[in-house]
Amino acid sequence: MNKKILSLILATLRVVGMLAGCGGGSTSTVGGTSTGGGTPPAPTGEKVTLRVWASQEEQTLLAEMCEAFAAANPDNEYTFEYGVVGENDARDRFLEDPDAAADVFMFANDHLRDLVKASALYEVTRNKDDITARNIPAAVDAATLNDALYAYPMTADNGYFLYYDKSVLSEADVAELDTLLEVANDNGKRIFMDVSNGYYLASFFFGAGCNLWLEDDQQKCDFNNANGLAAAEAIKAFTADAAFLTGEDPVITGGMGESIIAGVSGIWNASAIQEKLGDNYAATKLPTFTMDGKQTQMGSFAGFKMVGVNSLTKAPVHAMDLADWLTNEANQQKRFEVRQYGPSNLNAAGSDAVKANVALAALNAQAPYAVSQNDVLGGYWNPAEAFGNALEAKDYSRDLQSMLDDLVSQVEAG
Repeated sequence: MNKKILSLILATLRVVGMLAGCGGGSTSTVGGTSTGGGTPPAPTGEKVTLRVWASQEEQTLLAEMCEAFAAANPDNEYTFEYGVVGENDARDRFLEDPDAAADVFMFANDHLRDLVKASALYEVTRNKDDITARNIPAAVDAATLNDALYAYPMTADNGYFLYYDKSVLSEADVAELDTLLEVANDNGKRIFMDVSNGYYLASFFFGAGCNLWLEDDQQKCDFNNANGLAAAEAIKAFTADAAFLTGEDPVITGGMGESIIAGVSGIWNASAIQEKLGDNYAATKLPTFTMDGKQTQMGSFAGFKMVGVNSLTKAPVHAMDLADWLTNEANQQKRFEVRQYGPSNLNAAGSDAVKANVALAALNAQAPYAVSQNDVLGGYWNPAEAFGNALEAKDYSRDLQSMLDDLVSQVEAG
């Protein structure tokens, strides 16, 4: 979105607020109300319509959870309207058309700051102590801004790592990017990573010791320093290799075990990749890469998925209770069982099944090298994408230092 347009929207929202609207999708009606669990119960004897957004992949689970919420508390009659808007798109969809925003929606934690600035989120005022106590501290911190809790932690798995085919690659092979590429070339196979996505591109820069941070709510970036230049050289070498392959999720989920022997992705593709690889399914932390002749561990982003409540919902108590329900221990455990999502709930995260999960173990191995997304504003993503696109396209018409200077300038301009 154009910066001036976004600024105008944000300013308008601050003044006049936002009207909750329908996100589109299917509708189901059942009876029920939430008990509140330690706070006053929701009003009873009401007919309540709640609009809920989630990704396409989450729709079946979402409907089951919403209907269970209603069935467990039969004192009100609920109508749920389901909209297909994923966590990564919820912020932009909300800001583009506030009138069509949901009452309850899922989003990535790095969008929290923008949503709070837009007065889009209802501060969590029900069951706050219980929500804080039952989730890991990092997830609670990610849902908090200026000491106020604005969202309900749903997962602690919004990061990425390396999937690989263990019929072709050994544990030693996956330790270094150079070896991965060598084995792939020897076997006529590919190594997947979406370098044109700033989410993954940052791995090289974080590994090199570069940073994204905030000063007075302004984005700062040092990807154009000497270490950043060395990281950019490594990215250039990687994307120029014959075994390098980029693309979106369907590329890795469709090609793993066939043309692709290893690839960088996250929990959301675990089921599809496991199905493709079968007994050869394996995952580990990201590899090291060669920088200035030395092996350097790739970094990554660490994030959380949240559930938020529209600040101007017509049914704030019911919406908060639904958000609380969608993120409780039982539903986080269910989300893990069905989709292999990593729980932020302490009890669910401590289960033997979660600890034994291959993908979550890989994410945990990568965790010491991960950087929080809390201090990343929306102005980072498009410049990072442009930089990655140029290298993927092998566009060497400009020197890397100039490209990095432009990247940093655009990121800091927001």
